[in-house]
Amino acid sequence: MNLRTTLEKIAPTVQEAIAEGLAELHLTPEDVEIEVLDSGSRGLLGIGSRQARVRLTVKAPPPPEPVAPLQAPVSSQEEKLLQKVRQTVCDLLEKMNMTASVTVSYGEADGGGDRPVLVDIRGNDLGVLIGRRGEILNAMQYLVNLIVSKQMEQWVQIILDVEGYRARRERQLRQMARRLAEQAVRTGRRQVLEPMPANERRIIHIELRDHPDVTTVSIGEEPARKVTIVPK
Repeated sequence: MNLRTTLEKIAPTVQEAIAEGLAELHLTPEDVEIEVLDSGSRGLLGIGSRQARVRLTVKAPPPPEPVAPLQAPVSSQEEKLLQKVRQTVCDLLEKMNMTASVTVSYGEADGGGDRPVLVDIRGNDLGVLIGRRGEILNAMQYLVNLIVSKQMEQWVQIILDVEGYRARRERQLRQMARRLAEQAVRTGRRQVLEPMPANERRIIHIELRDHPDVTTVSIGEEPARKVTIVPK
């Protein structure tokens, strides 16, 4: 089931309306279908002027690739964790009066051998779960991490996604990382990014880890921890 999020924006010009809509959705023109509902009019001497109105529709994400079988078997304890995560997410969605399907699985292991729990949420009209720049989704992810980690008496990394938003967000983060790295090199000044959850900070670190002219560090405390790009 594909999410078709639409957003209408009104501004003095079509270009401004499109720019404001893309900024609010935190997407690029390639990610949306743009429909000009009213091109607007300047009127005569400011009399009878009419603002432009556009509709932006988020393009449906490509079908997910088939999931390869897990290389490592899932123990009873790991299965219990998956069930706990799924129930926690379903309970939160119910309290929010949201109807959606929830799928949980294990991601690839990190350097320490730990595998994050991936939660895929699918349904109709779920844009509210993402929020501006993923703020709602990140907050919900942080809450689920806290609840499950407390119940399991150990820290568990859980990554929530809604209708493929994380893939689009990852592409944007990588582009932003490269752009800010260039700015750090050009100005000689460190660039401090907005607060991000651990999985998003990791994307920035990975994107710039082989950069010849900058290095990255994370500063601050959760949930306001942020990445700083430092020129060498």
